[in-house]
Amino acid sequence: MTAAITDHTVVYAGGDKKIHYLAAGPVKGPLILFIHGWPGTAITWKSQIDAFAGLGFRIVAPDMPGFGKSTARRVADDYTQEALVEGMMALLADNNRPAAIWVGHDWGAGVTSSVATQHPEAVTALVNLAVPFHTIERGWDGFLPLVDRDLYPADKYEFGQWDYMKHYEENFEKAVAWYDSDIAGFCKAAMQRHPGPPPSRFASITATVRKDGGWMGGIPKPPDVNVTGPPVLPPEVFDSFIADMKKTGFWPGSAYYLHHKRNAEYNGKAPSGGKLTQPVLFIHAAYDLICDTKTSRLAEPMRRVCSRLTEVTVEAGHWAQCEKPGEVNAALTRFIIEELPDQWPGFWESGYTKKKALM
Repeated sequence: MTAAITDHTVVYAGGDKKIHYLAAGPVKGPLILFIHGWPGTAITWKSQIDAFAGLGFRIVAPDMPGFGKSTARRVADDYTQEALVEGMMALLADNNRPAAIWVGHDWGAGVTSSVATQHPEAVTALVNLAVPFHTIERGWDGFLPLVDRDLYPADKYEFGQWDYMKHYEENFEKAVAWYDSDIAGFCKAAMQRHPGPPPSRFASITATVRKDGGWMGGIPKPPDVNVTGPPVLPPEVFDSFIADMKKTGFWPGSAYYLHHKRNAEYNGKAPSGGKLTQPVLFIHAAYDLICDTKTSRLAEPMRRVCSRLTEVTVEAGHWAQCEKPGEVNAALTRFIIEELPDQWPGFWESGYTKKKALM
């Protein structure tokens, strides 16, 4: 089923910034916000937009700041977690709701985690894919100590599989120029399907970026689109996504990586200490070698601070919601039914009447 999708824009920060977003489903339906990561735009959630709007939810998926039709200035301060949370609260207010179910992937999960940390009253439930709560939004100390040092000895791989993040801090302009030299080629190569478990848990593509002088062994530019297989997105969605990325290039969205210290200071001041009591769903991507939550300790902080945590594993790579949309959608649906029955479409109007009788 294909949902009727409409375009919207919210202006905030005194009129200096705007967020473009897609919306679908009944205006009065329970609200789910889908927050994309890097790289991404709203349209990458197309499978989820169609599925949940069809069930009667109100679905909102923004182009995050720095991407697509949203404000994408080359101003690094626009992409701190604090600045991004300001935009998310404006997005929520524009939909006339006090709270929502927030679903985030990759850096989108970092942002949803920051929203939950700073504004727990605005989060009916938190759903993160690939990146657990209480990690990336808290700066280097939120995730670097959790690296598997058997796999990445500190004397050889100081930053483990996160070496590419340090590359941004040391060579930001070079890193961005490489992506921009072939946006479609890089995105297609990064969004490949995973036919099965990887032969090794070692993330060679990201653990040696500084040593190699860049991604993929330091090759001069990303692979041409003709030498990689089909991406995890349907052709028409992928083409729309690439058009979005070409509007902004990679500079704005990659600036999310430049604020680990400031993000740690911001989220370290949470009144609750970052503990969550509302329902939380975490979806592991079993074949994700960078955000490795299956064999490393990356999910441990989340387990310590979330009192109502559900975990599900999908046998897919980093882009699980695109590679296995049916399984991800099923996991989210079951979570809502079990943990948030009052958020099911129609419940508040008529509830559910059940009868059991001996026959």
